[in-house]
Amino acid sequence: MPRLSVTIITLNEEANIRACLESVKWADEIVVVDSQSRDRTVELARNFTDRIFVVPWQGFARNKELAVEQARMEWVLSLDADERVTPALHQEILEHVRADGPQDGYQVARKNFFCGQWIKHLGWYPDYTIRLFRRGRGHFVDREVHEGVEVDGSVGTLQQPLEHYTYNSLSDFVQRMDRYSHLAAQELIKQGKRPHWGELLWRPWLTFINLYFIKKGFVEGRAGYTLAVLYSMYNFLKYAKLRELRQQAQITENAE
Repeated sequence: MPRLSVTIITLNEEANIRACLESVKWADEIVVVDSQSRDRTVELARNFTDRIFVVPWQGFARNKELAVEQARMEWVLSLDADERVTPALHQEILEHVRADGPQDGYQVARKNFFCGQWIKHLGWYPDYTIRLFRRGRGHFVDREVHEGVEVDGSVGTLQQPLEHYTYNSLSDFVQRMDRYSHLAAQELIKQGKRPHWGELLWRPWLTFINLYFIKKGFVEGRAGYTLAVLYSMYNFLKYAKLRELRQQAQITENAE
């Protein structure tokens, strides 16, 4: 009978890892790839698995691919430490794994929570992402940020959602915004993107209009307005950093 490996990457996830692993302790195997956490992440994970590998940080996609490479079962469920598998999703996943398909991969909707509130608009739901796949058929696309799985074969859709407890506070969002905007700018550089005059003015406004009005962020009340503003700031930072990286590259070229 086909079996399931759950793979998770971690870096200082002491606040999240116990609840995540508790939600998948029924799996045949749990693989944790930790990037030299300085808190109790590894200690807590050892209560659920001895398949823990401590490696240097090499980026989201590469570290997740390393975790998949360590998986020994026929199917893989890739999770983030701030995600939870509900009992209903647990049963649905097992049905597909035990039946060995019929698809080679499955996308799942995510219920994304912001400061404890389930956000249903702003493009936050259903937020489909491929997380369950046959080992050897699914691989992570090498991107600096917003990495995803590509499946060599057919892809189906799970009916039950995955819970994602992202951004527990405003400070959490702001701290990660600086990191993610830098990674996103680096990804734009890799794609050959060049900054254009006026982008820093109109992109943030378009982001706000799109999220708050077109994608009905106003329905979410204060949380919707806050997220629309924060993502406008994120887009401003991403393209400001793109300009900065281009200027730094130009200075280096001239110096050479």
